Amino acid sequence: MGGVGFGMAALVATAASVLLTGTSANRAFEVAVPAAAGAMLILGDLDDRLQLSPLAKLVSSLVVGALAVFVITGSLDRSLPWPATLLAIVWFGGVVHALNLLDNMDGLAGGIALVALTFLASLFARTLGPFVVMFLTAVVGSLVGFLYWNRKPARLFMGDSGSLFLGGTLAAVSLVPLIDSEADFYRSAILVLLVLNVPLFDTGFVLVLRRFAGRKASRGGTDHVSHRLVSSGFSERSAVGILYLLGVSGGFVAWMIWREGLQPFVPAAVLYGVTLILIGVYLARVRAYDADDFGALKRSSFGPLLTDLTFKWHAGQVLLDVVLIAVCYYTAYRVRFAGDAFLTFAPYLAASLPAIIGCKLAALYLSGLYHRAWDTFSLVDLFSVVRGVVGGSVLSVLVAAYVYRLQGFSRAVFLIDAILFFAAVISTRVSFRLLHDAANVRRRRAKRVIVYGAGEAGLLLVREMRANPLWNLQPVAFLDDDPYKRNRLILGVPVRGNCDDLERVIGSYRVDELIISTQALNGDGEARIRTICDARDIPVRRLYLDIR
Repeated sequence: MGGVGFGMAALVATAASVLLTGTSANRAFEVAVPAAAGAMLILGDLDDRLQLSPLAKLVSSLVVGALAVFVITGSLDRSLPWPATLLAIVWFGGVVHALNLLDNMDGLAGGIALVALTFLASLFARTLGPFVVMFLTAVVGSLVGFLYWNRKPARLFMGDSGSLFLGGTLAAVSLVPLIDSEADFYRSAILVLLVLNVPLFDTGFVLVLRRFAGRKASRGGTDHVSHRLVSSGFSERSAVGILYLLGVSGGFVAWMIWREGLQPFVPAAVLYGVTLILIGVYLARVRAYDADDFGALKRSSFGPLLTDLTFKWHAGQVLLDVVLIAVCYYTAYRVRFAGDAFLTFAPYLAASLPAIIGCKLAALYLSGLYHRAWDTFSLVDLFSVVRGVVGGSVLSVLVAAYVYRLQGFSRAVFLIDAILFFAAVISTRVSFRLLHDAANVRRRRAKRVIVYGAGEAGLLLVREMRANPLWNLQPVAFLDDDPYKRNRLILGVPVRGNCDDLERVIGSYRVDELIISTQALNGDGEARIRTICDARDIPVRRLYLDIR
């Protein structure tokens, strides 16, 4: 009943504010927004009590959406073509059910809705009007109170009444700037998509993966983005925090575009989209079903073609690099030339971009980068990136010099572009390993382990702990007899002293196990370690390396 609580609180608070402040709706759509939210609240309450079928909820949401679109278009004196009208109604139903699907973990749907509503009220305050902004403020305030009880471990739940109410609110509010004839549609659409990126990304991710797995879209399951984050090793709190961060990041990019204009921050929006795609690709590899996740795709008629393109020719990496090359080259021009100067040099950017893409792709291929795995990206692979980026930049300069005699080009642009592209390639390639390592570091169920010996064997052991979830081990600290390693971070794990510090480290890190990795420790030293650990019921094991 939590949804009924914060839904009614927001509606009653809005009514009370009207009486106290005298603020009233000047246009019909201002009443349509809370009315649509209230209608979805009633529908959700009926579903919580009577267990309506998915079809009944879908049809009802589309009916409410159709009425909302009718009122909004009439109020704004805007006549939409029939395809746009159908799209607006489907958008309303899609956003409503995206919030409903997102309500799968303590504090998730409420927190994401709070972030999205805050940004929508800030970005479109002038378009929405004071009455709608007042209503959104009431919803945000009621959610703050609700989330205190809904955070993990939750003692209050929103139910379908709450998720449909929030979905109806977001859907109706987002339609206003999209339909408003005075607004720039494309700019408004980008802002709305960025603000609502988490529920839309989660819904699209689930629908695509269920299609590939041969599962019905209406069939529930633990295959959402939040569930896969937990399955990959993050705690529930961390998973919810990551999605909060994505929501705030998308809203912040939208705010920058709203404040400074669309063109300067198009690269930021594109890179944010690339980040979501990388997260989706990484999480798609986390097993969520008992059967093969991509069984339906492999059995389809185009399965062999997609398999060849994706896994043999690495088409996905190539397409990603095309996007990165274009974004970095555009950004380099934006950084180098400001205002009217950019307009002067924009034709040279457009004319040379195809050649730049070709040069850099060829250099990356010749560097051997496309033959290296992302999961194990390391310092050795870094040299391939350097070869590819430097080679691509040099080749680009030579082409510009041969074709254009460098007229209209700036050396600073090529330098800035090389730096940006190097950072972009490194970020994308190392992303899988960073996510994997972060998940393993935050794995709450894993045993906390001290590794005695920070030499090569100890490093090998730590790497294998992080790479092998079946071990269920998490390295929390090193101990080593070398005084020069004390208080250093090795592979992100601190060296906290030697045998004399063992008791203190055990108490500080809540250790479950100790593993000796060095062969130099034996005799009295090993006996002392085992005595200290035995007194605290901490098992001690030793690493042996052999070839059989």
